[in-house]
Amino acid sequence: SLLAPYSEFVIKPANGSGGNGIMVIAGKTASGHFRRSNDNLVNLDEIKHHISNILSGMYSLGGETDSAIIEYRVKFDPCFENVSFKGVPDVRLIVFRGIPLFAMIRLPTRHSDGRANLHQGAVGVGIDMGSGRTNYGVMHSRPIKEHPDTGFPLAGIQIPEWDRILEMAATCYELAPLGYLGVDLVLDRDRGPMMLELNARPGLAIQIANGQGLEPILKYAQTLGTIPASAKRRVQIGKEIRHKFSREPA
Repeated sequence: SLLAPYSEFVIKPANGSGGNGIMVIAGKTASGHFRRSNDNLVNLDEIKHHISNILSGMYSLGGETDSAIIEYRVKFDPCFENVSFKGVPDVRLIVFRGIPLFAMIRLPTRHSDGRANLHQGAVGVGIDMGSGRTNYGVMHSRPIKEHPDTGFPLAGIQIPEWDRILEMAATCYELAPLGYLGVDLVLDRDRGPMMLELNARPGLAIQIANGQGLEPILKYAQTLGTIPASAKRRVQIGKEIRHKFSREPA
């Protein structure tokens, strides 16, 4: 009865990792079946079984019992139409001491089954912090210049509302007691930037996508004195730091 009014939604484990256990429902047929983002059909019993697996801890860290989250399915911004396969791209940012320092966009592929998850074969594309434009991409830790399914260039895409995205990421410093965290946002075609989730273990692939290591930049940010309370000012500091360490991506 909870799902009856909806034809589009996402089911995910609350304590999962690596994109495992996420089921994206993209529509509903006249016969009552649900259509997944990969075009496979599932019935209500199969969805119940998937939720039961989540609750039992099949996808949680350490196999502990878990909770299932059912959330709004994002309709991605048209700017990603030529560089995404089936699923919804998301923007991953590294925030350190409240300062956004690194960013990439993760683009679904056929290999990733339409999921924006690098472990499952999505493409990661570095984003210039100052301009919000993409540079070169990485897939399975190897640099690439075109989307593997569409053939479109990955460089030069302007991310809409870039400064707003950076400010949203910066404000997460107040939401979670973590000095270092990953912030995931999506760009909805109707609602604009939306917060997806926060990650305590955001991984290191963002370094490859940007052609630059985290360590020297984090060490420099660590030497800064008092960090401003203003998220807007912290965004500006992040841009200044990245400009200081800027170089062409590898």
